[in-house]
Amino acid sequence: MVAMSNPTEPAGDSLPGTAGTDASGTAGTDADAALNAVEVQLSLLWRRGRSISHQLSRQVHPDMEPAAYGLLSVIRKQGPIRLTELASSIGVGKPSVSRQVAFLEGLGLVSKEADPLDGRAQSIRLTPEGEERMHQVQDARREVFRERLAEWPAEDLQALAMYMAKLNATYERDGFPRDESA
Repeated sequence: MVAMSNPTEPAGDSLPGTAGTDASGTAGTDADAALNAVEVQLSLLWRRGRSISHQLSRQVHPDMEPAAYGLLSVIRKQGPIRLTELASSIGVGKPSVSRQVAFLEGLGLVSKEADPLDGRAQSIRLTPEGEERMHQVQDARREVFRERLAEWPAEDLQALAMYMAKLNATYERDGFPRDESA
């Protein structure tokens, strides 16, 4: 188990979360301060990501939850996919994914069909309506993302992508599924 703390933010010109004290009130090492800065920034990014995912899911359908939007994104990237593979790719249980897929099927966004490799299994795919809605929402998301990062030099964007890939690879060592589209 990893212990988390909420250190006080120092006054000054440093970036938020780049310095501070540990739980005992003593100054941490440079590595501790750097890890704290990463934790603060990643937490902020994750909160914003969840909020954006919520907004995107509502654009696809007003009753859709962010988890269902995530499933649609995976199905769109990977094409027809079995329920067990879908659950594994996002790291949740098959019953949770099954409920979300049933919801999406009810909205007409996905369909199930017999898996050509195993008639007992089913493949899940986007319907034409599901594909169209995802296309519209993801194109709009990409445009907003492009606008937000338009001022960044290409070298900074490449460095960010490299460091994010490196971080994701460390999670894969812990058993998290590899995103083949990355």
